[in-house]
Amino acid sequence: MRNGFRLWNIRKWRTKMLHMLSMGRTFLLLMLGSFLFFVMLGLGGMAENKLNTSPVSSMKGFAGSLSSGFFMDMLGMEVPHLDKEKGTSAFSGEKMTTFVFQMLTSVNPRDPKSLLAKEMPGMGTTDPVLLRSASGNQNLDPPEDFHLPPEPETEGKSEQPSKAEEPKEAEKPPAKEPEPGAKKEPGNPGAAKQEPKGQDKAQTPPAANAGKKVVMIYHSHPREAYNPLLGKTSDNPSSTSPDKNVMLVGKYVADKLDKMGVGAIHSQKDYMSAVDNYNYNYSYKYSRQTVKEAMAQNSGLAYLIDIHRDSQKHGKTTTSIHGKNYAQVFFIIGHANKNWRKNEAFANAIHERLEKSYPGISRGVWGKTSSQGNGEYNQSLSEHSILIEVGGIDSTEEELKRTADVLAQMIAEVYFKEQKAEKASADKSGSAQKAGSGS
Repeated sequence: MRNGFRLWNIRKWRTKMLHMLSMGRTFLLLMLGSFLFFVMLGLGGMAENKLNTSPVSSMKGFAGSLSSGFFMDMLGMEVPHLDKEKGTSAFSGEKMTTFVFQMLTSVNPRDPKSLLAKEMPGMGTTDPVLLRSASGNQNLDPPEDFHLPPEPETEGKSEQPSKAEEPKEAEKPPAKEPEPGAKKEPGNPGAAKQEPKGQDKAQTPPAANAGKKVVMIYHSHPREAYNPLLGKTSDNPSSTSPDKNVMLVGKYVADKLDKMGVGAIHSQKDYMSAVDNYNYNYSYKYSRQTVKEAMAQNSGLAYLIDIHRDSQKHGKTTTSIHGKNYAQVFFIIGHANKNWRKNEAFANAIHERLEKSYPGISRGVWGKTSSQGNGEYNQSLSEHSILIEVGGIDSTEEELKRTADVLAQMIAEVYFKEQKAEKASADKSGSAQKAGSGS
């Protein structure tokens, strides 16, 4: 009897041990499988990062469409006492329905055009990819481009690329062009500018660069104009002008940068009148030559900013801050440039400062491939080369000036921060070399 009880007890413990070993083996297999899964996921992410030069097919465009408020609301669901600003939740019925519907169908319920974009050939080819969302663009409206109609003086000219593809530049290079005269500036040229709040934040004495030019403001589409500057109330989204156009915005930005101690040059080259057999389709070839000539004459020129104008109406291109209207801006990054991430980092540095100090001015950072536009936008010339669309067809002079001042301030902040970091790195390297030689 005693031996039988002992045998039963041994069998009982044996069964328990086998059960424990079985559970342990299952646990080890699950752990090993999870480890291999995350390793493969990481390797796949690294491979995608190396091979895919555009976020069009990646999750980045998806993640960029999520606002910071969305993540704050997610945290708020787990942290009851998280201090959140008053306002509608990102998880409201309307917002969640719109978000899920757009994610599943690629159709934005707030944009009727997106309903037809997939069905009509060519209609969706100009849609850019959202890289960084902005508080000034809650509906995620992309920038809108229009090909400008030919000016009267160009009618009858050849549209064949031939020599126009390699543009003939004016005799005077951009670096030696005279600054724009007051006669081109609408309104009273001596009127004081409305200084945005806190705009002296990044000011440095003008002598800081000792005349060195580091920023170039130029325009691939210099005749993109604004109806209010032309005294027009037309609904034409393709208004053009040889003088009252985006070059005025470029002048405001360049002048402000100079006052803040950041050496800037501003190209006023009007390719429509300067290039033989001008062809609008080769605009970026013309401006590329202008930039390359300027860089050849200014060794420190590294910040290249191509200023354009969006074609949307006033309601979609204007924001109000403390009772004053500002023209909104888009940042455009070309993904045909394999090093586009560096350009995006520069654009995002400006964008983040706008979001922090002047929320509502930025409408986000957007990317375009060669199938959605030029795709390169001369951004391979420098890792600090970006395209900025300032305002829309109906932006007023006051709105453009205010935004130009703010934009110059943000560019100066980024520039001075990078210069400080480079100096610190150089000093550290120098100290390390001295220590090495001393030993």
